[in-house]
Amino acid sequence: MPKTKWLPYEAIYPGYHTVVGTLRVAQGVLSPRLHNRRDIFVYLPPSYHISRAHYPVLYMHDGQNLFDNNLSYAGEWRVDETMERLAYEQQLEAIVVGIPNMGQRRLDEYSPFRHPTYGGGQGDEYLEFIIHTVKPLIDQDFRTLPDKPHTGIMGSSMGGLISLYAFFRYPDVFGFAGVMSPSLWFANYAVLNYVKTAVFNHGRLYLDAGTREYGDANHETSKPRAESRRYYASVRRLKRILVSKGYRPQHDLLHVEEKWAAHNEAAWERRLPVAIKFFLGANGLRRPTAG
Repeated sequence: MPKTKWLPYEAIYPGYHTVVGTLRVAQGVLSPRLHNRRDIFVYLPPSYHISRAHYPVLYMHDGQNLFDNNLSYAGEWRVDETMERLAYEQQLEAIVVGIPNMGQRRLDEYSPFRHPTYGGGQGDEYLEFIIHTVKPLIDQDFRTLPDKPHTGIMGSSMGGLISLYAFFRYPDVFGFAGVMSPSLWFANYAVLNYVKTAVFNHGRLYLDAGTREYGDANHETSKPRAESRRYYASVRRLKRILVSKGYRPQHDLLHVEEKWAAHNEAAWERRLPVAIKFFLGANGLRRPTAG
């Protein structure tokens, strides 16, 4: 496999940006089965260039929303700021790979199940792109820990749905998954039945939701509040399914329910450090000491 050209972020996206730390970009990476191309972002931890260490890798969806507020369409998650802070405060480090969505094809790629109105059905092809195209590039070109215990996947909303599915669809690849505000309702809750019957994956799951995911928290009518209640009730249902499968709360399953939190990037940014510490507290690398 030829070596990919990884350029500094500012060389590809010149001008003002909000990126901190080291971010590299590979342009136009081809997905053979999806027949499209997208840039791939790679965040490297602070100790990467001053050590010979190898690092866990977290693959994240909606890559344009992770690092740079100017590139995002709804605000950034500040993944780079969070990772930099955790590296210096708690010596937890990982490589983070951001995979941008394809705009109107986002729903198609983020669900293996078809919805009669919204589409879907290309989730397996998208995950094959990650596993058979993106991951080999990352493992070839960067110092990774490529085994299952050090490989994770994470996203929110539809990205949470595909991360949950990926964890059970590819139990030999992903050892941890971040399932933030998952769109469990998609295709009539098909993912719940899939999880219920899937083979147990020995790994870690982070699951969260806000109590005001749908509708305005300050709205005086009952409808948005009722929609929110139905939503986080479905997330609680998923938790019960996971516990019944053998996942132990606080040990290999962390469920967070944030009061008043809405369905947006600001909420996922707030909860991101909790998820990262849950993953890397067991799997992360402590920053190497001098000498």
